[in-house]
Amino acid sequence: MENTFWTALATSSVAALVTSLGIYTIRRFADWGHRNTTYFMCFAAGVLISSSFLHIVPKSLSMNPQAPAWLLVGFFGMHLFNRFLTAFVCEKDPAKKEYAIGIVPMLGIGFHSFIDGFIYSIAFTVSILTGFLATLGMVLHEFPEGIITYLLLVRGGVGERRAMVLAFLAAAATTPLGMLVSYPFISAIDRQTLGALLALSAGALIYVGATHLLPKAEQEHRKFSFVALAGGVLVAVIIVASKL
Repeated sequence: MENTFWTALATSSVAALVTSLGIYTIRRFADWGHRNTTYFMCFAAGVLISSSFLHIVPKSLSMNPQAPAWLLVGFFGMHLFNRFLTAFVCEKDPAKKEYAIGIVPMLGIGFHSFIDGFIYSIAFTVSILTGFLATLGMVLHEFPEGIITYLLLVRGGVGERRAMVLAFLAAAATTPLGMLVSYPFISAIDRQTLGALLALSAGALIYVGATHLLPKAEQEHRKFSFVALAGGVLVAVIIVASKL
């Protein structure tokens, strides 16, 4: 049991490190990143929507018959938060009118990364092999996740240094944190509970991709935006296939 804990902690920390590497890389090449933010938004939408529909939603349905209700709660929960942020932060302070572009995706990705930490705990408790298979699939999306979180925060008007810290906290640190929080309660986290949490995260990610990223990207009419969207879908398919 002790070895399982340290293995789960090590692999979730590797996931956080890969995400941090993505944040550092895009910070290092900031000008290039800013010029191509629209493409990253399309790519992110493709990844988030496709991975949710192809993997997270079916998985949650197989674990919890009430998953559709939790999916709806996750979707509209993010919508209500976006409305709150727009009404009470953006409208009252014109300098922050674009904050929702970065903050809402950050929260959606952060919650999903936190649930990823739960999955590390549970997978390694089942078996070491199951844990490593889960790790393979999840680590594949960590690098672009860090890039996307950072770029959207900067696009939303957050300063670059603060965006780097927030992206690290939301997209990277939440994974080992989720593992540490969940590990002592593994016996209490049954399939139905995890299924509900997965459905919640899927609802949040679908909201972020379909109603937040795509409409903003489409407003800018960049020449290869559809190619970026298709690339995101392809990456999601590869991630899902690696978990089969």
